[in-house]
Amino acid sequence: MDKIRLRFAPSPTGALHIGGVRTALYNYLLARKEGGTFVLRIEDTDQSRYVPGAEDYIINALKWLGMEPDEGPGFGGEYGPYRQSERKDIYQKYTQQLIDQGDAYYAFDTAEELEQARQKDVTFKYDAGARMQMRNSLSMKPEEVEKAMAEGLPYVIRLKVPDSETVLFTDVIREEVAFDTAELDDKVLLKADGMPTYHMANIVDDHLMKITHVIRGEEWLSSTAHHVLLYRFLGWEDEMPTFAHLPLILKPSPESYLNKSTTPVLAKRMAQEFARRQPDEAKGYESKAENLALQAFQDKKNLTTHLKEKDKDDAQKAAFKAFLKSALYGKLSKRDGDRLGFPVFPLSWEGETAEDSFIGFREYGFLPEATLNFLALLGWNPGDEREMFDKAALIDAFSLERVNKAGTKFNIDKARWFNQQYIIKSDNAYLAEQLRPMLKEKGYAPDEVFLLQFIELMKERAVTLPDFVENGYYFFERPRGYEEKMIKKRWKPERHTLFTELVDGLEQLPDFSAEAIKASSEAFMEKHGLKFGEVLPMLRLANAGTMKGPAVFEMMELLGKEEVSQRMRSAFNAFDDIAQS
Repeated sequence: MDKIRLRFAPSPTGALHIGGVRTALYNYLLARKEGGTFVLRIEDTDQSRYVPGAEDYIINALKWLGMEPDEGPGFGGEYGPYRQSERKDIYQKYTQQLIDQGDAYYAFDTAEELEQARQKDVTFKYDAGARMQMRNSLSMKPEEVEKAMAEGLPYVIRLKVPDSETVLFTDVIREEVAFDTAELDDKVLLKADGMPTYHMANIVDDHLMKITHVIRGEEWLSSTAHHVLLYRFLGWEDEMPTFAHLPLILKPSPESYLNKSTTPVLAKRMAQEFARRQPDEAKGYESKAENLALQAFQDKKNLTTHLKEKDKDDAQKAAFKAFLKSALYGKLSKRDGDRLGFPVFPLSWEGETAEDSFIGFREYGFLPEATLNFLALLGWNPGDEREMFDKAALIDAFSLERVNKAGTKFNIDKARWFNQQYIIKSDNAYLAEQLRPMLKEKGYAPDEVFLLQFIELMKERAVTLPDFVENGYYFFERPRGYEEKMIKKRWKPERHTLFTELVDGLEQLPDFSAEAIKASSEAFMEKHGLKFGEVLPMLRLANAGTMKGPAVFEMMELLGKEEVSQRMRSAFNAFDDIAQS
């Protein structure tokens, strides 16, 4: 058997959604496991939706995640070009073959005529039952077709779907799948501008690029019947690839993110989005919408009951309930991250408007290894209790047979847990590379030794990379403030002189190590009959401004004798003011 070949074929229409990244990952894993080839193909036939920069974004996302293609734009390969817009003549050749065989036909219907047909029949479908009532080369006389072609009338080419047949194919995940051709429409294969649709280009490219396995999203399952017909009509049925349609990635359960702090923010955000997206329905209703959402979110156990439409609901209320249901349940969309405050794209994307701009996993501070591990388990399981997989382990364990049929819910808390585990197990030098740009942005420029020691102290307390900088800022600058509640509870101004003695003792240490600092502090406490709870919080507050952070003696060692002395003497003066306020 020849080596397997798999492809990831995104459209460059904007940022790459995390669902697309998972599709790429499963293709990549199977290709690597079987010693095959991973191909990147850019499906840019819909020029009206093409977005400059999207192709580079896709490639950069794959590189960040360590899934560099073997073939594709910029990667080389013997089956190029790998952009569909550069393969236009190839598709026209095979479309003409279908026309000559009688398996496709010219359709001259205008957009207005198609709209009229839909208005007459809301269930209208351009199929075997409707095609003879439309304007196409099957319903028109030959001379009329010739005249239309000679006059240059715009036309599309449609697939002639057979009447009353059953199309069967096997899907690795969903087993045997059957479609009655009565359910299928005559898909457009070639558009009026001469560019192919997804259906035609997809089949031709997969065949010519010798793709052996097609792993793609569940939304393409219904289209596969058309693709099977195309393989048959083009004489390629014996070389048809193995299909596998992945389950949907679903929105997280509202119960997982609704709490006292998030409900008012989310209620306001939902009302504002409703007003922005449905201005006619929302006119004058934004305040009521916010209250309705707030009431529903506060009773999250009965959330679905609150969102049920009732006979007494007016049009605005019914519209807002429908909007909330679509926003809270179903397939994970590109808007969900912005709504709920988590990433759904691998990298940040800057659109033309704020509404079309998104923060990515990378910019949120996720490591690529953690992101990959998290995504792999969104729809696949190894068959045992393991959760942590580096890329090599994923490649070894992966199989399509263990991909779930049912949709899987996106769980950002699980993603954060994975990231924390990978931060803890990562080499400090690797983390330093990730943190340098963030530190530089804040104006911090620690030397390498200091940075590596800082990372060692903080890594078990960081969930994402920004946590290092945000929660450990006091390693790079003086505390910006002090926890006043704790100081008022623990600090006694009459002990100021006593604690100054502690500082004096620390300044005399020839070795300012954590062990020496601890020994000096313990000797001070024993001399004055003080307990750890009376002294250690003051050391921590004076040096960090907060009770949160790594072990206090290790922190003081890294800050250094001179810095610790200055911080503590300054802090004790501030403590006096706070305690007496």
